[in-house]
Amino acid sequence: MSKFEFKLPDIGEGVTEGEIVNWLIKVGDGVKEDQDLVEVMTDKATVTIGAPKAGKIAELKGEVGDVVPVGQTLVVFELDAGTAQPPPSSGHAPAVAKPSPAPKPAAAVPAAARPAQAAPKAAEQPETTASAVGDIKEDLPGMAKAPAASPSNGEYFNDKPLAAPATRKLARELDVDLRKVRPSGPNQRVTRDDVEGHARVSAVPPPPKEAPRAPAQAAPAPVARPSEAREDQHVPIRGMRKRVFENMARSKRTAAHFTYFEECEASELMALRGRIKGFAEAEGVKLTFLPLIIKAVVAALRKNPTLNAVVDDERMELVLKGTFDIGIAVATDNGLIVPVLRAADQLSILDIARELDRLGNEARQGKTRREDLGGSSFTVTSLGKLGGSFATPVINYPEVAILYVPQIKQKPVVKDGQIVVGNVMNLGVSFDHRVIDGHTGAAFVLDVVDFLQDPDRLLLHLR
Repeated sequence: MSKFEFKLPDIGEGVTEGEIVNWLIKVGDGVKEDQDLVEVMTDKATVTIGAPKAGKIAELKGEVGDVVPVGQTLVVFELDAGTAQPPPSSGHAPAVAKPSPAPKPAAAVPAAARPAQAAPKAAEQPETTASAVGDIKEDLPGMAKAPAASPSNGEYFNDKPLAAPATRKLARELDVDLRKVRPSGPNQRVTRDDVEGHARVSAVPPPPKEAPRAPAQAAPAPVARPSEAREDQHVPIRGMRKRVFENMARSKRTAAHFTYFEECEASELMALRGRIKGFAEAEGVKLTFLPLIIKAVVAALRKNPTLNAVVDDERMELVLKGTFDIGIAVATDNGLIVPVLRAADQLSILDIARELDRLGNEARQGKTRREDLGGSSFTVTSLGKLGGSFATPVINYPEVAILYVPQIKQKPVVKDGQIVVGNVMNLGVSFDHRVIDGHTGAAFVLDVVDFLQDPDRLLLHLR
């Protein structure tokens, strides 16, 4: 009986290693060619690797959490095991997609590469806004779930729980046994909320026993010390977080950061959105403020072209971009990535809204397309409802500027000599001061503010 060693393949440009997230088979299983074997997280995406040929699983070379370099053996097959049959439903997470060559990430912030074939999505996607904060429901269609077995103490127990890779990772971080978590997701899938809820309940200590009454003259007893000391947790910096780690440090080391703030009274912007929101909904589009802000940014970049640019440090050149490709920072479970809104100047407000919804959803699912990554000329970032009042964003190197959009808040403002309640946001733009002078950066911010405070002017710049 011959054996075949299957090594971790080259799964994308620049990828040298991958972290094992989830085994989808076990020793002794018969598998068919192209059947999903393992989920591996790289610094760009989580991808599912399929079997190169049919056979029987003889050995698994690695455990969940291990980092495996490209070219190292992952699985050992027995090839003369007869007609291979797929293993019975094991409760493992279903395949997400087959990997395509991983794209080059956005420079200052890593980007998740998208496998070529996306798995179907079962639930409606959440609205994409300027926010870089958002939860994504883990409701991918699951495989048939093995019946739960109850331990002798009557607690819930399932030895083969269904859960997405991100949920399994969260469970490891919170020291939660997935087998004891009662699922609430589609197809009996354990969700992030299930894990967090179980962790909270488990953390509640049992009620203390009533202490006996001490005599009135007795001195108070000393406070009991904890019986066990809590140990520090050592979390490896791997995968996409490693790329964030490296690129953020490179941007701060290389670009000379200078941040300029300006107050923007957004009442007219809110009124405009209120007037056209219904028309957008009639077109099946949820209209946020971000498409209008992007239009204002593009109009201001036309007036200040040196900010729609990237730096080539090797050639000592400032490259003024001929297109307006706007990066949109999106938070994911594995880190921050920047999908790109291509040719934003050529898109209508409705088209921008549709693209932002798609880019945000795909990024949070780890399914960002190759063509949607890299090559941005300017970036917009926000924390949405957590936006606070001020922030100094880190430049998406090799770009030369980045705009931070805070939350709109009601504040007193002076209008026509009177103090009234206004709707204010404090825009913050970081520049690379090596190539952008202070007055140039300030002029750009003031142009953005002017367009947002009087958004009807944007009609003059629509194409």
